[in-house]
Amino acid sequence: MRNRNLISLSSALAAFALQFGAVAPLRADDASEIAALREQIRLLDQKLRVLERKHELAEEAAAVAAPTAAKVTVNDRGYTLASGDAASSIRLRGLVQLDARLFSGDGGIVNNAFVLRRARLISEGQLGRKFGFSIFTEFGGATVSVLDANFTVRLDRGLQFKFGKFKSPVGLEQLQNDPVTFFNERSLATNLVPNRDIGIEGSGELWGGRLNYQAGVFNGLADGGSSLNNTDFDNSKDFVGRVMVTPFRNVAASPVQGLSLGIAASAGDARSASGRTSGYRTDGQQTFFTYQASVQADGQNWRISPQLDYRRGPLGLMAEHVQSTANLRPAAGGAKTELQNRAWQVAVGYVLTGEDSSFGGVSPRTNFDLAAGTWGAFEVVARVAGLKIDDAAFPLFASPAVSAARADSYALGLNWFLGKAVVFKIDYYHTDFGLHALAPAIPTTSLLRQDEKALTSRFQLTF
Repeated sequence: MRNRNLISLSSALAAFALQFGAVAPLRADDASEIAALREQIRLLDQKLRVLERKHELAEEAAAVAAPTAAKVTVNDRGYTLASGDAASSIRLRGLVQLDARLFSGDGGIVNNAFVLRRARLISEGQLGRKFGFSIFTEFGGATVSVLDANFTVRLDRGLQFKFGKFKSPVGLEQLQNDPVTFFNERSLATNLVPNRDIGIEGSGELWGGRLNYQAGVFNGLADGGSSLNNTDFDNSKDFVGRVMVTPFRNVAASPVQGLSLGIAASAGDARSASGRTSGYRTDGQQTFFTYQASVQADGQNWRISPQLDYRRGPLGLMAEHVQSTANLRPAAGGAKTELQNRAWQVAVGYVLTGEDSSFGGVSPRTNFDLAAGTWGAFEVVARVAGLKIDDAAFPLFASPAVSAARADSYALGLNWFLGKAVVFKIDYYHTDFGLHALAPAIPTTSLLRQDEKALTSRFQLTF
């Protein structure tokens, strides 16, 4: 209002000056008076403009100094509290997975159960755009544990550093978030890669987003292991790296626009019993291979894993191969042997309702609502996988009576996305076991006496 009044007054004075300037003819004394009036009006107009500018500057300064109201958002992605400029935020999320496992033709093994597979509270956020953090707390196991606890420093899109506990960047399927995997359980190939470890990682996107890299130094884990006690007091660390290239990402409408090819590797050193795996599990989460209790790691270990991910509309395809090498002794003082175990998996999914498939999961266009006649989204999935144990592991490092030398898995599934937050999944797994030549006619372990046939269903809530 004040600005408008100043402008109006200035305009009126200017009009007054023009009006006097239009009067003719004038006497000499009148002309001098009018000239003096014009000069006074000019000086007054200058003062008004200076006052107007000072007022504008004061308003701008007040706007900068005044705190902007924080913004609270509640949706299917969690509860978010953000600063007015969105530079800082904290988001609270959760994940609950209730599984039902039913095994058939298992020779009387007591293993049918309802399982609280995961129950997590997740907090994550950013501070000033350049700093981020993430804390995952797991309540679904026998004890409460901290799965992830890390913070990130973002220098730019091409370089950021992560510190703390998080997933080691080796396995393709392992790097997917738990709620968005094709199947309820990850494949046999994931047995050979590390899970969550403590370390430092650099990562970023280059070449217009067509190249993604991760490289870091970690405490080091055995196959399938996770850091449980959050400590590892030794001088041996693992070096881990992964490169994923999407060469046609920016080529619009190309049939291979969603093709990503990559390779991951790890190398380290382990010299204790904790340096070898505690066991390999089937899709039904039953252990089919373990080393003898006396076996110890003693020397270099390394992994290499070529990987592929392809997305085109509702179609999704994932494939990876993992070779894991470890130097082991059958007992302290025993002869050291290098063993190589190998695994692979190929999984495909197709969204029947037409939504896009992505590495980050499926986002249904509609929610399930009988009254509105909407059903959400449906996805069918299939997978084949295999794991082969080094022949040299038997019988010195592993007993052929209780451990299989090979496992081959076949899986089919249906995923029903009732909404972005609620999913129902049902999978059927069939696993064939191959026994070593030295295995007895009737294995000691009941699991190996027949194929595994498992039906698992999952009710999942994520927000």
